[in-house]
Amino acid sequence: MFNALFGVKTTIIGVILLALLLMLPQFLPRFYVYLCALIFAIALLATSLNMVLGYGGMYQFHHAVFYGVGAYAFALFVIKSGLPPWMGYVFAPFCSAALGLVMGLITVRLNRLYFGMLQISLGSLVWAITYRWYTFTGGDDGIHGIPLPDLVASSTGAYYCNLIIAVACLMVMYMIVNSPFGRTFQGIRDNPERCQAVGVNVQQQQLVGQVIAAFFAGVAGTLFVTVEGSVFPELMFWTLSLEILIMCLLGGWFIFLGPVLGAAIIICLRTFAGIYTEYWTLILGVVLMLLIFFLPEGVLGLLLHRAGPTSRKES
Repeated sequence: MFNALFGVKTTIIGVILLALLLMLPQFLPRFYVYLCALIFAIALLATSLNMVLGYGGMYQFHHAVFYGVGAYAFALFVIKSGLPPWMGYVFAPFCSAALGLVMGLITVRLNRLYFGMLQISLGSLVWAITYRWYTFTGGDDGIHGIPLPDLVASSTGAYYCNLIIAVACLMVMYMIVNSPFGRTFQGIRDNPERCQAVGVNVQQQQLVGQVIAAFFAGVAGTLFVTVEGSVFPELMFWTLSLEILIMCLLGGWFIFLGPVLGAAIIICLRTFAGIYTEYWTLILGVVLMLLIFFLPEGVLGLLLHRAGPTSRKES
């Protein structure tokens, strides 16, 4: 089944890479284990954005709001519900999906740029409520010291938790984008008018796509809490959405694993650049400028282009 879906060569490479990732915590210092666990969460977030951006052609300019809502829903569930923390991993993504449904019902009536601008407005409203609601969300202080299950409380436990969940979600998303729904979604991206003419309900398909993407962004939010043990309003600020968008473009937004590579590059660059300078946003702006001029297909797109048509087909 997996060979038929992913291709023999791709499956073999994936198994080898997964085996290497499973062994990494035995050799890496604790800081790098933490950094890898964070990359898994952000890679899942970037890929969830790319489902609607690269595959659906939807200008999702404030995707971070679903990530932040997932993180806050998980944190509040663990602290206030009194139920087993593991249930939060199920509860939080559905909260993000519910927000995606509400925002989608409002925004899918609009096209492209107007869709994106209205989404920024609605997302900023959610951020403002979170930022000021001190009695429930902690306001601008956020929520710290979130109790986690013993199995994921250590850096190694968080690493394996994030790796397993991220890989499982990436596989599900890959199957979605290659399903009949995914093919229809890509058709809407390329020519929504023609899809509408042949009987496809474009707005309904886009709404379903946004809910799915919001769900997986919520999963990424729970993985962030697993790594950090805290949440704060910046998780749903619009500047993070811009950073996620750059990850998709940098890795290759028409390639499924492009955002994963882009997330790894940006997180590593931000982490190590922060040692030498405080002007991370300036560096990010330079990266975006160079990307637009020299890497319009992204890093992975360039590599696959040079590898030839056979490699592109198998990817």
